Amino acid sequence: MRPVLKPANRNPASESASRMLWQGPRFARQGGSVLVIVLWIAFGLVSLALYFANSMNFELRASDNRVCAQAADQAIDGAERYINYLLTTQIANGSNGVFPILSDYQCRQVPVGDAHFWLIGRDTNNPVGPGQMCFGLVDEASKINLNMGASNSFYTSDQFSNQIIWLPRMTVNLTQAILDWVNTNGNGPTATYYSMQQPAYQCKCDLFESVDELRLLYGADMDTLVGEDINRNGILDPNETDENQNNMLDPGVLEYFTVYTREPNTNSDGSAKVNISSLTSGGGALGSLLQTNFAADRATQILGNLGLQSAPRRPPGSSQTPTPTATVTFKSPLALYVKSGMTSTEFALIATNLTVSSGATIDGRVNVNTASAVVLACLLGGDTGAAQQLVSYRQSNPSSLTSTAWIIDALGQSYPDALTALASGDYITTQSYQYTADIAALGPYGRGYRRVKFIFDTSSGTPRIVYRQDLTHLGWALGKEVRQNLLLAKETR
Repeated sequence: MRPVLKPANRNPASESASRMLWQGPRFARQGGSVLVIVLWIAFGLVSLALYFANSMNFELRASDNRVCAQAADQAIDGAERYINYLLTTQIANGSNGVFPILSDYQCRQVPVGDAHFWLIGRDTNNPVGPGQMCFGLVDEASKINLNMGASNSFYTSDQFSNQIIWLPRMTVNLTQAILDWVNTNGNGPTATYYSMQQPAYQCKCDLFESVDELRLLYGADMDTLVGEDINRNGILDPNETDENQNNMLDPGVLEYFTVYTREPNTNSDGSAKVNISSLTSGGGALGSLLQTNFAADRATQILGNLGLQSAPRRPPGSSQTPTPTATVTFKSPLALYVKSGMTSTEFALIATNLTVSSGATIDGRVNVNTASAVVLACLLGGDTGAAQQLVSYRQSNPSSLTSTAWIIDALGQSYPDALTALASGDYITTQSYQYTADIAALGPYGRGYRRVKFIFDTSSGTPRIVYRQDLTHLGWALGKEVRQNLLLAKETR
């Protein structure tokens, strides 16, 4: 019988250790794989957390920007109401027709809650260099009315074309296209151009309703229309090209045109103005106006200078032939002033009571108190020297601009042709009834930029908005200085 071998005494701990030593590499590999998987899962979870956190951050910023934009929109509305109040107050004070003085209203970083607004303006007394931002209302009467290209009693199409051709960047083609656009006959040389466009359209053959209609005209490319002023804010911005390297802004023709200028052909109390286009002996209504404002002897002297002496009365029963009635015509109030011998102070008392028009309104006159040298040169047949003389005089004598009489003192004897040009038609005034409010606004923290242009008309005795255009798409228009101030204010918070 074979003996049974009894196993030796075993140590469980040593056996376990031996198995672990034998199986160690396999367990190490399994543990490493698990660690890698855990790390990848952790990385994915962290990435998702960062992604959603970043998305939430962007959404928070977007929401903040939307809130700021809404605040800017409210600032635009506030600015609109503020200007309406300003003009209403001016009308109530009997100053309708007088361009508001800059110091009488706020126009720069005006607070509306946490938002602010600016009125982007123009300085028509000084040439504009890079970044020289101007703020305030803009006088539409400082521009040339496009609709004066339609012939009327005192302003022929030839006179109009001879004036606007002096505008910077203006071309003969665009000049002719403007005349054709308002020609009701519809047979101008550029009329066929529009039918060949894709899509085709027709020449309007009627008055312009807005300056932006110029974009539809033959020869109206963007270089001609806006020039170097791409965002149309009146200054040369760093991102705009100074084409002729003169370090000055050279805008396009849009800067100098309007379609809104008109004045009521009545006095402030609603009474009719004195029509001086044709006067007879004694002056009629003019004689009464002179006697109301001056002494009788002075009124008689002025009528005598005008060739309107009263005819002597014929004694009853006399066979003497009566003196023929004299008739004198004037094409403008300025022409009457030149011949009357009145002083500028005297003429200022009656200037706004005179007219040469029989219509309900007087359309298209340029305010010589606010027009730029470029516009004045157009009225003067391209005489830039006389235009600059007028600008220099009004800068030096701001208290003398109560009527057009100051033009005589400004031009003196040095520019007789310029004076004749201004007096030859009813081209100029010192009254303004339409104003542009180019409003730019920012919400809290300088965010949410908005820009809207309004045109207010007070010719009816009540401010009315006749035009509204959103210009936000043109980009930043508040200049470099405003941006720097906003960034500095943000850093100091």
